[in-house]
Amino acid sequence: MKRINTIIMGAAGRDFHNFNVIYRSSELYNVLAFTATQIPDIEGRVYPSELAGDLYPDGIPIHDESKLESLIKDLDIEEVVFSYSDLSHEDVMHKASKVMASGAHFKVLGGSPTMIKSTKPVISVCAVRTGCGKSQTTRRVAEILKNGGKKVAAIRHPMPYGDLAKQAVQRFATLDDLKKHDCTIEEMEEYEPHISTGTIVYAGVDYEAIVREAEKEADIILWDGGNNDMPFYKSDLLIVVTDPHRPGHELAYYPGETNLLMADVVVINKIDTADPESIDEVRWNIREANPDAKIVDCASPIKVEDPSLISGKKALVIEDGPTLTHGEMSYGAGMVAAEKFGASEAVDPRPYLTGRLQETFDHYPDIGTLLPAMGYGGEQIKDLETTIAKTECDVVIIGTPIDLRRIIDIKQPSVRVTYSLQEIGKPTLTDMLKTYF
Repeated sequence: MKRINTIIMGAAGRDFHNFNVIYRSSELYNVLAFTATQIPDIEGRVYPSELAGDLYPDGIPIHDESKLESLIKDLDIEEVVFSYSDLSHEDVMHKASKVMASGAHFKVLGGSPTMIKSTKPVISVCAVRTGCGKSQTTRRVAEILKNGGKKVAAIRHPMPYGDLAKQAVQRFATLDDLKKHDCTIEEMEEYEPHISTGTIVYAGVDYEAIVREAEKEADIILWDGGNNDMPFYKSDLLIVVTDPHRPGHELAYYPGETNLLMADVVVINKIDTADPESIDEVRWNIREANPDAKIVDCASPIKVEDPSLISGKKALVIEDGPTLTHGEMSYGAGMVAAEKFGASEAVDPRPYLTGRLQETFDHYPDIGTLLPAMGYGGEQIKDLETTIAKTECDVVIIGTPIDLRRIIDIKQPSVRVTYSLQEIGKPTLTDMLKTYF
């Protein structure tokens, strides 16, 4: 039987997972290529044979998504499988139109067939958009569970930007492990806060192998989702985080709406800084889409090391990279702090951009006067450091999940902003966890 020539569209995460659980051992399909977007420098690599399996002794090449239409024709592709997250429904269908016009089927995999069953209970924390507050929600859930005497292992959505074969299964228990695995800023932003609170984190590429390792030391598996992707594991409890700063997005982005429809518990986050009308809109949309879901109201209060450094000063505001780029947020915790503590202005970093950071702003022109902490590799980290050094400002406000001063040299006075999850009213996450566990 002739195998179906297939391309998997992705961004070094869901695409590899879908391949591993659906296509790797299937004689029905012949995956000839991955395409990559969102994350720089993924293209030009090969998904290695060690991970691709016996049907792919030479591995599978990874191409830039811009080459998709020509690849369909050159490789006689019959099916294209869309396998990444946080695109509007409209954008997904634009991509579908291009695929179909090129002569191939456009395919999206369902959630359940791609979810692995763990031998331990699984709590998943996902979101409707990037930047809703999954990370602090996950940390809060871990805190509650550990206070209840449970051993917790967090498994993070994949971020494999290095040697894929070496990154098949990764375990992070200490900050030294971040250096051992040569983590990018984006990886450290997700792993370090867990490590600092005593939670072991797993990540990598092969999520069947990962969960089997985590099960050896955990009572409960805590899935820490990425972007607005669906869980990789069958969940005993699915918590989905929404953001009233972007009302309506919970119904308009893929696969965030899917998460909303599957959710057992929905968190409305950031109610301390959102407009009441926007909060009401999100609450209404949740109840209309998933009337059985329990709603937990939460705030994301910020803490600033020394607010006096901000008052009346010209501030360069650095925010989490993915939140500003494909998350499409126009501000984050850093800008909230700048406004709350009276910065005289947010200094525009664009005249000072260096190297690859200029490419980021070219691709995401709506970032505006904020500086995304892009650091997917050594070159980007150096460009970030140089851009900060060149920027004429009185203070640098660091609104990223990790302290950038530990990684790069910031010569100007600087202040770090941190944030956590605070439940408001009833029910709380503690109430929800007691209901299920």
